[in-house]
Amino acid sequence: MNGIRTTIAAVTLCASAVPVSQSAAATLDRIRDSQAIVIAHREASLPFSYMDGRQPVGYAIDLCLKVADAIKRELKLAKLDVRYLAVTPSNRMQAIAEGKADLECGSTTNTAERRKQVAFTVSHFVASARMVVRTDSGIANWADLRDKKIVTTRGTTNAKTLVDRDKVRSLNITLAESKDHAEGFGMVERGVADAFAMDDVLLYGLRAAARNPESFRVVGDSLSTEPYAIMLRKDDPAFKAVVDRELARIMNDGEIYPIYDKWFRQPIPPSGINMNMPMGYLLRSSLRFPTDKVGDN
Repeated sequence: MNGIRTTIAAVTLCASAVPVSQSAAATLDRIRDSQAIVIAHREASLPFSYMDGRQPVGYAIDLCLKVADAIKRELKLAKLDVRYLAVTPSNRMQAIAEGKADLECGSTTNTAERRKQVAFTVSHFVASARMVVRTDSGIANWADLRDKKIVTTRGTTNAKTLVDRDKVRSLNITLAESKDHAEGFGMVERGVADAFAMDDVLLYGLRAAARNPESFRVVGDSLSTEPYAIMLRKDDPAFKAVVDRELARIMNDGEIYPIYDKWFRQPIPPSGINMNMPMGYLLRSSLRFPTDKVGDN
């Protein structure tokens, strides 16, 4: 991007969160002074945020780079370095809350519980919680999991949803947690778990990247709707206003549609897999009226 130089590096910043009493423009001031912005990214959340072998790429990364460009314009900077910090589902909120990164660009659901610690910008995707199973497993829906082992990723919203479903249906499932999505899918691949529950788009991505995609299928009624959004620190309205404004512009001007097609309907790096995932009606509808509000409170 014009004037933005990206740097892949292990980023170490001040570990203390910015106090609410400081200037509301604290993040913008720091970015102006350092001429750098730190983007927290995931390593295996394809196609939102993952490594292509050299650097972080993906749908959410592209959106965050546009936001970085908007911040550069807002601050009238000649250049703005983009630095990257790898995070996991377990430490991503901490990285934002403690000031280790300015934006978290991955596949994080905006929830009321999380908003106690961090803020979210306009939702850029809407996913549904489902599960991936082996094609020969005989599992077609949640009731088929009785007395079986299911895995989900530690630190995600799906674990609580599964526990609630188990209580309602008395399925007697064994719930395991993986450190990341790749490990969870690998447990199903190796037969260690019967199903991996996660947001459907991530499951399609893992399936598409598998050695034998036809050996797996995504099944189950939707357990929940998951609005994905970029995370940023709480209590910094000036910074959030710049981020919100740029995301809304991207959506209102239609720039988001070719970005979506690039990552969900065309071959993507590094191996050229294709998600073949048309934009769902929930996402298409939400893009007409960009908002950071979600129906969970």
